[in-house]
Amino acid sequence: MTSGGPVGGQVAVDQLLEVLDLTPVDEMTFRGMSPPVGPQRVYGGQVAGQALVAAGRTVDPTRFVHSLHGYFVRPGDPVEPIEYQVERIRDGRSFSVRRSVAKQHGKTIFFMSASFQRIEEGLDHQAPVPPDVPGPDEVPTMADRLARYPERLGIWSLIPRPIDVRYVGEPGWVRPGDRPADPYQRVWMRIDGKLPDDPLLHACALTYASDLTLLDSVLSVHGEVWGPGGVVGASLDHALWFHRPFRADEWFLYDCWSPSASRARGLATGRMFTVDGRQIASSVQEGLLRRVGA
Repeated sequence: MTSGGPVGGQVAVDQLLEVLDLTPVDEMTFRGMSPPVGPQRVYGGQVAGQALVAAGRTVDPTRFVHSLHGYFVRPGDPVEPIEYQVERIRDGRSFSVRRSVAKQHGKTIFFMSASFQRIEEGLDHQAPVPPDVPGPDEVPTMADRLARYPERLGIWSLIPRPIDVRYVGEPGWVRPGDRPADPYQRVWMRIDGKLPDDPLLHACALTYASDLTLLDSVLSVHGEVWGPGGVVGASLDHALWFHRPFRADEWFLYDCWSPSASRARGLATGRMFTVDGRQIASSVQEGLLRRVGA
């Protein structure tokens, strides 16, 4: 972090932990806040992460989240508290299912179903790690990339950066024409500081991070970029499956691609791998994508 630039490192991570630390209203209701500096609408990964925090607080801690499915219904207001109402769908012998609904101004902005499972042993296999991907120390840092495009920063130059993001290829916020078409969008990520050992908190942090670059893989196929002269978009839904134990404050490769785009919607899917090659999670998201003029 440079003087006058965005907050990063442990300071930004501690701010993220504050955002994820919801205030209990009653046994099944929680209240969350947005960061004091942010975009005009609530970041989707934030509301998804907070919704998972709310759901997880109502579940036996010996059960761990293995999947979540959410829909973004309305844009969130970053200056208004978000109320999360949790419904206890079922507590069985092996699984617990919750529905977490985020509301502002009396209306639903997001809702999520999440399932939690007690630890069991069974079959074990995974997809192969993408070959020949340079490691996180072999690709440019976010600061290195941003230095080339100061005019593309806007509000993002002020927002805290609790996640260290390092693109293997060109990101979607470069100038129009500067991005070659690529069927894959690959990014190294980690929480840029130390997190407590709570597995639910790491799952919530990974949920927060999973919305950052996934939809960008749709644009990558066409060599398109975000913003003026490119495309504007919004997440419509988000699904995430957790496969193996992990720490969100250690490097993982987010390997994303898009199987289809049509009718102003794009579908993106991703896989997350640790540095030692374990697949820790998979994701799928559909987004609304519309062209804008220069």
